[in-house]
Amino acid sequence: MADDGVPVEQRRFGNGDHLRPSFIEPYRCSNVLVEGVTLHRSPMWEIHPVLSDHVLVRDVVIDTHGPNNDGCDPESSRMVVIEGCSFDTGDDCIAIKAGRNSDGRRVHVPSEDVVVTGCRMEDGHGGVTIGSEMTGGVRNVFVSDCEMSSPNLDIALRFKTNSVRGGFIEGFHARDLSIGQVAGAVVDVNFFYEEGPGHGFNPVVGDINVQRVTVGTAGRALNLRGYSDDHITGVHLSDVDFGTTANPSVVEYVDDLTLSNVTENGAPMTV
Repeated sequence: MADDGVPVEQRRFGNGDHLRPSFIEPYRCSNVLVEGVTLHRSPMWEIHPVLSDHVLVRDVVIDTHGPNNDGCDPESSRMVVIEGCSFDTGDDCIAIKAGRNSDGRRVHVPSEDVVVTGCRMEDGHGGVTIGSEMTGGVRNVFVSDCEMSSPNLDIALRFKTNSVRGGFIEGFHARDLSIGQVAGAVVDVNFFYEEGPGHGFNPVVGDINVQRVTVGTAGRALNLRGYSDDHITGVHLSDVDFGTTANPSVVEYVDDLTLSNVTENGAPMTV
């Protein structure tokens, strides 16, 4: 409907449409507190602040498996803190979003100034994810002092976008993470999510900084895939031990990748 230009007020649904709703969804709100609750088996995204500011999600337990069971997804929101929470989910544990495709360009509001600290992630597609709905852009994300580990955790730090989503990611900072086991990549920046290249809205992604991270085992350290005409610019890793990895890293069309005191399989990492 968005792609077809249907006005928002005409996009009405009710009984018989079988849409799975987000569970807690503050919309255009300020000064939001979600604290000390356990969310179990909600059918869609669990906590989804939209176009909101000054949001605190603290000491929340999310235990829910199923399609699109993201844990906490701030979207087009600012000044968000997610602190001391536990995630065991069927999709991304935390996914920072900013609108999708034509609707994202219509509203055009970024997510910015987001802090994730002291959280634990178990099962999920991504521990901390940006996207894929990030058309309005995401900036200034700070992740610290988190633990992630599960054979069913696909990716630790995940950035997913494509040339339909467009948008930008800038100013991502992660530090002091303990990652026990992750099935896929530890850091994954992938422009080939779903539709991939060739649709006219290439994303702008860079200024990704990861430091003081220890990993037990992983499928691979890095999966960084830009486009030949749209490079990832600026991925900086320092004091990272990727532990034991099963597969070599994938690095395609990345400018300014820096490694400082980064090891893998007991030796200095090279890409």
